Amino acid sequence: MSNWPKHSISCNTATRTCLPRYTNLLTLTLTLISPTGYPSNYPIDFSRQMYSDQREHPLPDVPFLTDLTPQQKALKVKETGPWNQLTKEEKLALYRISFCQSYKEMKAGSGSEWKTIVGGVLYFLAVTGLYLWWQRVYVYGPVPHTLSPEWIEVQTQRMIDMRTNPVTGMSSKWDYANNQWKK
Repeated sequence: MSNWPKHSISCNTATRTCLPRYTNLLTLTLTLISPTGYPSNYPIDFSRQMYSDQREHPLPDVPFLTDLTPQQKALKVKETGPWNQLTKEEKLALYRISFCQSYKEMKAGSGSEWKTIVGGVLYFLAVTGLYLWWQRVYVYGPVPHTLSPEWIEVQTQRMIDMRTNPVTGMSSKWDYANNQWKK
């Protein structure tokens, strides 16, 4: 935290907030503390190498932990000796100093991918439903009177009276002697 930029504001790391700082009379700048302990507007030096876990590049250029505790430093010194003298726990601790996740952990999903997929599908179904509702209310006109049940009944009776398509159509299914549909 000693390499923070020098500001004339007081920060409270417990609440991750800082008091406002006036840069000039017209603007007010607020600096928030991120969970990493640095301000949210802290400049990141992208010219330096950074650690990242990627399946495509499983061996990052820099170790995961750079600020080591005294126990970790002693373990790093012990690492320079023969490895058959290290216990399994020490080897695992050395691995965790260099890497955050194993390759198997990187390949394993978080188990919540299905939630993202279901959420995305439901989101697009909702958007589609709203779009169809909007079209029905604002774009389409009223339903024509020719689609009413009364009109369809009159039109059907007219087609039967005209004996349209008497071989395979509607008139072939009408019994003209009894004035009812054939059974």
